[in-house]
Amino acid sequence: MTQTRRQFLKTTALASAAFGVAASFPALAQSVDMDDLLVPGPLGDKILGEENAPVTVVEYASMTCGHCANFHKNTWKPLKEQYVDTGKVRFIFREFPLDPVSAAAFMLARCAPAEKYFEIVDTMFENQRAWAFTDNPYNSLLDFSKQIGFTQESFEECLTNQGLLDAVNAVRDRAANEFGVSSTPTFFINGARHPGAMSIDQMGALIDAEL
Repeated sequence: MTQTRRQFLKTTALASAAFGVAASFPALAQSVDMDDLLVPGPLGDKILGEENAPVTVVEYASMTCGHCANFHKNTWKPLKEQYVDTGKVRFIFREFPLDPVSAAAFMLARCAPAEKYFEIVDTMFENQRAWAFTDNPYNSLLDFSKQIGFTQESFEECLTNQGLLDAVNAVRDRAANEFGVSSTPTFFINGARHPGAMSIDQMGALIDAEL
């Protein structure tokens, strides 16, 4: 456990330092090239919806972001039902950890079985306060991870995976450096950047304008 605690602190330090650098870049143009945007990161993209949907929505989120949690609690379900499940939207979810605990949470989501990724992300957002904002994030995240299928051994194995950490950080760094992402959540709707959580009416209006 000592090794994992040390690695966890290293993870958080790396994540925080890297984000501090990334956040200092000025915002780029309000729209980005779709071909560039759709190049997946080293871990591959997590995608829901039809490949040929007329609208592509890319979300950059942090697992410890309260606005992201509110979006996924209040807007995500109707967005999925009305637009993703009906073939109108292809939805891509990408990691943009704002702090060490978020980086660790993303690592756990990636270590889980691939088909459970979105389920685990939803569960993490639903229960964000139980694991994200405590005096002992290591133990809180460990306890929470056991509820979603991890053992202490698999938890520690995941969080000591330097390659996984580097890959999660690479997604965030590219978003900041190339696409002007500096806060979460940030959405790209057919390449147009829209920072901040939105209601289903707000997001629906933007999507409808692209249909």
